[in-house]
Amino acid sequence: MIIKNAIIYDENFEPRKADIRIEGDTIAEMGENLDGSNIISMDSLTLMPGFIDIHIHGCNGGDMSDCDEKSLEKMSAYLAKNGVTSFCPASMTMPHKELRRSFETVEKYKGRECGAYIQGINMEGPFISHEKKGAQAGEYIRNPDIEEFNLLNKISQVLLVDVAPEVPGAFDFALQAAKVCTVSVAHTNADYDTACRAFENGFSHETHLFNAMPAIFNREPGAVAAVFNNEKATAELICDGFHIHPAVLRMSFRLLGEGRAVVVSDAMKAAGLNDGDYILGGQTVYVRDGKAQLANGAIAASTTNLFTEFKNLLSLGIPFKSALKACTINP
Repeated sequence: MIIKNAIIYDENFEPRKADIRIEGDTIAEMGENLDGSNIISMDSLTLMPGFIDIHIHGCNGGDMSDCDEKSLEKMSAYLAKNGVTSFCPASMTMPHKELRRSFETVEKYKGRECGAYIQGINMEGPFISHEKKGAQAGEYIRNPDIEEFNLLNKISQVLLVDVAPEVPGAFDFALQAAKVCTVSVAHTNADYDTACRAFENGFSHETHLFNAMPAIFNREPGAVAAVFNNEKATAELICDGFHIHPAVLRMSFRLLGEGRAVVVSDAMKAAGLNDGDYILGGQTVYVRDGKAQLANGAIAASTTNLFTEFKNLLSLGIPFKSALKACTINP
């Protein structure tokens, strides 16, 4: 199949017109004036790289923590329909036995995806702070344990593990875990100095920036300012217009630049479905007007997807190139 005259984005994420030859499920060639059978014209249409969601708990009625391959299939199908071609299913703060079951389910399903494929697991929790647990179950929070991490990683590959850097043993854990995956500052009450030292001790990323961490104050800049001031660290942004105010999103993209902003959905199983009551990590989540919250008002993940967030960013004035990189090459 030949796709003719599409606007594509090259290796420098600059737009140009090109033809694309597809053989089976692989892009075999990109160039000008390609010939072949089964030609599809894409005059004036834009063809973008597949989006990558590195932080998603669930969508379309499925959740990684369901420990059910059918749930992962629901996620895979929904994401592909919304421009996401691969993802990292995210775990929750749960007992080890339940985490083990969910990891085993992911491993059994990998390689048989019906749509978006699984890159690896995002292990969000249980190594977080009680003070900033958000919608995570506080009774299962525990200090970082490299043995537990290694056991789970052997079951199914972990690509990102979330840790509060101020909790006991966090730096020692991060230095070891960083040898096999990305270690992220997350659900943290850390002050600025602690967060800065984290980036010198195995950490290189921040999970859902601004959420589940202290706000910036003039004399207490916290973990948010620490990632802004570190030129190598990357940071996730939930761009649904609810988790972060549009003005703060614009500021964040200016400070992080083109290479360090990572758009994530942090979606739960209500994404793609109607308002209602759902379960996330063993807790009831109430979705009203598309906003997911616990009974106490705490935000409990999102109901968005990366393509919707991408369009939100464009409507906020974020440059097309910056928004596209934040949904593709950066994650």
